[in-house]
Amino acid sequence: YRDMVLVRRIDTEATSLQRQGELGLWPPLLGQEAAQIGSARALRPSDFVFSSYRENAVAWCRGVGFADLMRVWRGNAAGGWDPYAVNMAPTQVIIGAQALHAAGYAMGIAQDGADDAAISYFGDGATSQGDVNEAMVFAASFQAPVIFFCQNNQWAISEPVGLQAAIPLANRAPGFGIPSIRVDGNDVLAVLAATREALDRARSGGGPTFIEAVTYRMGPHTTADDPTRYRDAAEVDHWRLRDPITRLG
Repeated sequence: YRDMVLVRRIDTEATSLQRQGELGLWPPLLGQEAAQIGSARALRPSDFVFSSYRENAVAWCRGVGFADLMRVWRGNAAGGWDPYAVNMAPTQVIIGAQALHAAGYAMGIAQDGADDAAISYFGDGATSQGDVNEAMVFAASFQAPVIFFCQNNQWAISEPVGLQAAIPLANRAPGFGIPSIRVDGNDVLAVLAATREALDRARSGGGPTFIEAVTYRMGPHTTADDPTRYRDAAEVDHWRLRDPITRLG
């Protein structure tokens, strides 16, 4: 609960800093705190994280400080933190590329004979990208200890998930030979349990897992976006009643 409240406060402050001209851009995670924190708190320090640009709550759980979370968004640094100090790669802006990085790293873990795991975070839109699908091919073929963690926040910028997926996203993974689970992404304890199960599978030689955490992006895609142009206010109100912090409280 403390994690979620702190991260939301950081997110609010970063948005304000962008509006003041202190940051060039900021990708808010408002509403997705449970999906990120529930999964990140299941990891151990030796696991390695490959994220997109929105997983600031995951970075926080890995030990990245407030100033380091802001650094790259000021536009004067190539990355915000030392990836080897926290076992988390720099933020990835190319959609879905981090899934390939995670699969390759996980194959290396297996070659080393270690029982660590890699985890890749991406959004629903990234599942339409070739990189994510290619990563699942390799992970399944080599039984790599990797978790593909999809935060289905309902919108890929202005495109609704229903336009790009006729079935639940979790149903795609079994076609690659990867077990999957669809979990309530606004229930931090459910996400924690699902991630622990996937980690147990990875550590015991069971290979990859695909997790679809069904959540909602309550804010804009980034501070350059105006979500009122493409989604109804009633939809936001509907999801606000499922706020992960309120639920856990």
